[in-house]
Amino acid sequence: MDSERRRLLRLVPGLKSYVLGRPKIDPTEPVLSRQPGGGVGSAEPYLFASSAVSSCRIAQRPSSCVPAGLWRDHDVKFEHHGEKHAISATKENPDTNAGTANPLPPKDLGKCRYLSEYSVADLHLDNSKKPNFDFIVVGGGTAGSVVANRLTENSNHSVLVLEAGGIDTGVLNIEAPFFSLFATPNTPQDWNFTTTPQPGLNNRAVPYPRGFILGGTSAVNYLVYTRGTKEDFNRFARIANDDRWSWDSLTPYMHKTERFTEPVDHHNTTGWFNPAVHGFNGPNSVTLNNFPTEIDGRVFNTTQQDPEFPFNLDMNSGSHLGLGWTQLTAFNGSRSSAATSYLATNIIARPNLKILLHARVTRILPSAIHDFRTVEFQDAQGKTHLLTAGKELILSAGSVNTPSILLHSGIGNSTTLSALGIKPQHNLPSVGQNLTDHALLSLGWSVQTESPDGTFDPIVQNATARAAAIAQWQTTKTGRLVNDVLSQIAWLRVPDNSSIFERFADPSAGPNTAHYELLFSNGFTGAPPAPGNYFGIVMAVVSPSSRGSVTINSTDPLAPPLINPNILGTELDMFFMRYAVRSAFRFAATQPFANYITALPAGLTGNESDDELDVYIQNKSGTVFHPVSTASVSPVGAEYGVVDPDLKVKGLKGLRIVDVSVMPLIPAAHTQAAAYIIGERAADMIKESW
Repeated sequence: MDSERRRLLRLVPGLKSYVLGRPKIDPTEPVLSRQPGGGVGSAEPYLFASSAVSSCRIAQRPSSCVPAGLWRDHDVKFEHHGEKHAISATKENPDTNAGTANPLPPKDLGKCRYLSEYSVADLHLDNSKKPNFDFIVVGGGTAGSVVANRLTENSNHSVLVLEAGGIDTGVLNIEAPFFSLFATPNTPQDWNFTTTPQPGLNNRAVPYPRGFILGGTSAVNYLVYTRGTKEDFNRFARIANDDRWSWDSLTPYMHKTERFTEPVDHHNTTGWFNPAVHGFNGPNSVTLNNFPTEIDGRVFNTTQQDPEFPFNLDMNSGSHLGLGWTQLTAFNGSRSSAATSYLATNIIARPNLKILLHARVTRILPSAIHDFRTVEFQDAQGKTHLLTAGKELILSAGSVNTPSILLHSGIGNSTTLSALGIKPQHNLPSVGQNLTDHALLSLGWSVQTESPDGTFDPIVQNATARAAAIAQWQTTKTGRLVNDVLSQIAWLRVPDNSSIFERFADPSAGPNTAHYELLFSNGFTGAPPAPGNYFGIVMAVVSPSSRGSVTINSTDPLAPPLINPNILGTELDMFFMRYAVRSAFRFAATQPFANYITALPAGLTGNESDDELDVYIQNKSGTVFHPVSTASVSPVGAEYGVVDPDLKVKGLKGLRIVDVSVMPLIPAAHTQAAAYIIGERAADMIKESW
């Protein structure tokens, strides 16, 4: 046991049993969660104190509530005790819950009542009473939740969702938008993956969070909702040779998934977004930041004074270049995830929808020649079960687990699988290849605020300020915690005449698609180098040329895959990041920040040579955790790729992939919006087939 763990055990009673998987949790006990410094993609660890309820997996929390309709590994089916604890439909639209779970305060965690008992035994897997499901969805993540919802709109379709994680109603780090900073990594709701050593990051291996929870990564991400550009999706359609994936064809689904709502403080949002490009009746709530911050005026004054940073009314219009307000997935001060919207209480109450939690899928097996509709999974006790879908098996495990499951099933490069000792079932060399992600770096400028709490830094640095913010959020769903960490975003390009393009092709989707983004925060997005107040700028390479892979080196399907996103693995990507850092320095040097910034980011002067800046970037950068393209789409008949444009696995029957792994190239966007859109488009494709 290392010294850090020993120190934590001294500080936190009961942590030892938690580490061993047998927690004895007092909801009032503080738990320290290890997080990456910089919050977003940085390399340096720090500790954040929260309540024990935010660090406990529901499979280990007997007093927690699970909505009726969910099966879980503790052999109990729960129902929420009273409306105030339910993931309930909104009053405006009781048939589609566009809201989020009302968190259970720690003092109320015991107020659940048993409805009836369920377990995997109720599936009758060991006898002739096995249930028949038309569709089995592997993964209750973002896209999988959409598909499960839409397919069960037809009462003649029965669906089983197999979710490896649990459900965490009442977890502060998930429910409160600001605390998305602390939802991952190294938490119970995270798969806790780590990359292979990354040459572009000075051979560092970095955490690679993915949502280990119903709702998937939509339940643990930073809530940012950006669709990408028209060029992104039109490129998707060209590569797939199928216009169904073009921007215009997908626009109805962009509106269908979305319910744009006003901020909690009901401020006038005229000039903050363009209503014409949004949906207002969908399940998933999208909104704007709720309360003003000290940086807002300075950021937008810069757009009026510096042509490098033009204003953009709405980055989700399909033309995102410029700087505008962050849009986030939240409702009434709480996170909106795929679980709270598409799998709300009224949805999971459908008799034709069943969700089995803590069901770890290990392999997909042939039901007949070239027909893969049988799934093998383990329950929480480690017992293996088999189920066969009547119509289709839908793999929605995400860009890491989808290729891992395929490879362990013998679907992949036959030569590689044979060498590993896995019997090849279907030769698809593209499985797990083409992994692409966004590189990221966080910086913070020290500032002289107008008031001691002018930034959100006191919430991170001061226990008293944090407790007050938590109390306000729990009582009224107002205050700092209802805001996203990231207030504004700028989507920007390097100059088109940059000499780098004489040697490398432009990897962006087109001239109206960004190479990099700057994300602005009213504080430091992680562990500050010293106590104080900060203006944070996070920069990301959003049109990368680097490609990596997800592979396996074990026949054990429970072993973690080898994740190599190859972050900053090309000269071009390093050029983009270097340019982004200097762009951030130019932004912070504009007149609106002249009397506000008091010190530059630690370790930088703004005058570094390319080589000096590259050393800093490689030592401090990480990833935004936007993996895509590991089961890429390609045209019908193509010998490369994993799925056809209808998302059916090439050369097989009964197996379809529905998640962002099918995207042929990464969009210049945060990928949760794409996951919702793909889920909606795929659901209609499946319905059309049956």
